[in-house]
Amino acid sequence: MKLGASTLAGIEYDLETTLEFIEDLGLDYAELVHQFPTENIDVELLESYNLKYSIHSPFMDVNIATLQEKSRLNSIEQIKHSIDFANKINAETVVVHPGLASFLAKKYFLDDVYEAANDAIKEIGEYGKDLGVLTTIENMPTFDAMIYCNLNDLHELLTSYDMYMTLDIGHAKHAGYPADEMYFDSIKHIHIHDNFGDDDAHLALGEGSIDLNCIVNNLERNNYDGIYIIEVNDFDSIKKSYEYMKKNF
Repeated sequence: MKLGASTLAGIEYDLETTLEFIEDLGLDYAELVHQFPTENIDVELLESYNLKYSIHSPFMDVNIATLQEKSRLNSIEQIKHSIDFANKINAETVVVHPGLASFLAKKYFLDDVYEAANDAIKEIGEYGKDLGVLTTIENMPTFDAMIYCNLNDLHELLTSYDMYMTLDIGHAKHAGYPADEMYFDSIKHIHIHDNFGDDDAHLALGEGSIDLNCIVNNLERNNYDGIYIIEVNDFDSIKKSYEYMKKNF
């Protein structure tokens, strides 16, 4: 089982502190959040750790589904920059958010938002394939502006593009999916965290109500061979989650 943690848990610290914590804990992977304050990452720094990496492309102030053309093109370029960086450091996966529907866009132009998102996802996927970088699209929680909260719709789209999904287990729970319906053969990467279904809380594993054993065992039975990235709020939650994974799997 490939286990790692997101550097999101250490966003208030310098990257060195977070990577040292992840390595010292005994995890094999770190998922680098490739946006402010770690938009520019020193490759030599990464090479100084005994870690392998995945990349979470920028999602703050980035929207590949926006109907504002210049903003959308800029967002796509930022995602491509993350794919380039992943190629440079031989990262195993790049995670991409599918975009957002602003208030007016959601009210009047939602079909156009999905069309823009789909075109952008296809372009990003083809860019990743050309570089040999596994580029995955993440399912979203059911907050107002989010699109592709529906796992079935995302799976269908990605299958049509010969692309793959990052399954965010907490997001799927927030969207109302029971544990036994969180498996699709398009899943190549996992974000694992806990909640009670009422918020995207990113709790330590075992601190919410998600049936994580059911989900992980189902993935393992289906020969899932990607990374499980612990995506929680702080270092203590990474440690608790790692202990949960070792105890239960």
